[in-house]
Amino acid sequence: MAKLYHVPLSPFCRKVRLSLAEKKIECELAEERYWEKSQDFLRRNPAGKIPVLRIDGHTLSESAAICEYIEEKHPEPALMPRAPEARFEVRRLVGWFDDKFHHEVTANLLYERVNKKVTGAGFPDSRNVKNGARAIKYHLDYMAWLLDHRRWLAGDVMTLADFAAAAHLSALDYISDVDWNRSDAVKDWYAKIKSRPAFRGILADQVPGFPPPPHYANLDF
Repeated sequence: MAKLYHVPLSPFCRKVRLSLAEKKIECELAEERYWEKSQDFLRRNPAGKIPVLRIDGHTLSESAAICEYIEEKHPEPALMPRAPEARFEVRRLVGWFDDKFHHEVTANLLYERVNKKVTGAGFPDSRNVKNGARAIKYHLDYMAWLLDHRRWLAGDVMTLADFAAAAHLSALDYISDVDWNRSDAVKDWYAKIKSRPAFRGILADQVPGFPPPPHYANLDF
């Protein structure tokens, strides 16, 4: 069985979990206190980052590379389209959410409000929180624009781009930082992806000291 070293609210870990679950790959979850930089963990990934996936006799790191490995080893159901142009668009959007969205939104909201407390790194910086709350509006509007032209974020079928976006938004939704009233298109998209069986494990997450809002696991929200 595969084993994933993760923390529940990490969007990068959630993206990998969604990929594994969508492809029905059984995986043991092991919470990793990566900030303590234990020698055992650093042997698994000298970069000291999560997620780390043990699978097929290999130890893999970096969420984007992990997801593409899973896709190549288990191509069905497909999370990457066949056409090069379509694959480019998926990779572009995965990069958008894991880089731009992460630095402008997730790091300023989730990391300030939750990670700092969990890791003992101090108190939230109110300026960062305000910047994140402002930036997420721009990103939700961009998603709405994409969904006005497509059924899913990268095209007519669900792809890894949708899982990358949903991983970030689900973690932020856990702390009530997503205004679902801003766009019906984005809310409908999230309702579709949230109702997939692959999402069940994500919606069952609990972080001590941070209870989720009542709507978090509600499919009809």
